[in-house]
Amino acid sequence: MRIGELARRTGVSERSLRYYETQGLLTADRTPGGHRDYPDGAVDRVIRIQEFYAAGLRSSKIAQLLPCVRDADGGPSAIATPRLVGDLTVERERIDRMIGELLRSREVLDDVIATAAEELPAERRGR
Repeated sequence: MRIGELARRTGVSERSLRYYETQGLLTADRTPGGHRDYPDGAVDRVIRIQEFYAAGLRSSKIAQLLPCVRDADGGPSAIATPRLVGDLTVERERIDRMIGELLRSREVLDDVIATAAEELPAERRGR
């Protein structure tokens, strides 16, 4: 499939898809006319890349992990190693820390909102 079709099917911009190629995250064959030609499996690959980015991983870490992950179901491939498990565990712990920090920030914000709401004159509440 051409780059425009892959972009449409994944919701990822063509620019991002080209960037993924430069980072070694995605590959495409070339047509005789020089156009990119992606296999059908590229859709799953791009979705997986997006999930890793959403989890806060950098492209260099994603490049290390992708060969060890099956695209269709996200499970480990036959070449998964103990190091992969360790790397993924470290990333999960980092995400857990970020979630904890966000929850603490939300609690502080909730306190500020509650205090500010209590201090508003009655006629200004609810606006």
